[in-house]
Amino acid sequence: MEITIVKDHPNKLLNRRELDFVIKYEGPTPSRIDVRQKLAALLNTDLDLTLVHKMESVFGLQEVHGYAKVYESADRMKQVEREYMIKRNTMPAEGEAKEE
Repeated sequence: MEITIVKDHPNKLLNRRELDFVIKYEGPTPSRIDVRQKLAALLNTDLDLTLVHKMESVFGLQEVHGYAKVYESADRMKQVEREYMIKRNTMPAEGEAKEE
């Protein structure tokens, strides 16, 4: 999985960075959690402050276009982001069973 940052825009009003990225991959489409971990490592930021908002597969290519936000603090992230988006970007606990 190779991630290329297309646009990196600082949003000073909301204390965050807004990123547009492209992922080229082989095999199955990478999960949101995998992309989030890779972005945090690539940008050298805290995993808990990185949120992947959108991932869209490109038909006919093994490519995903996405949008992510990296916050400066957890307090600001909780003030600005909706609860479902934060929940969508958290890893499931080991005790939780996956719904099928």
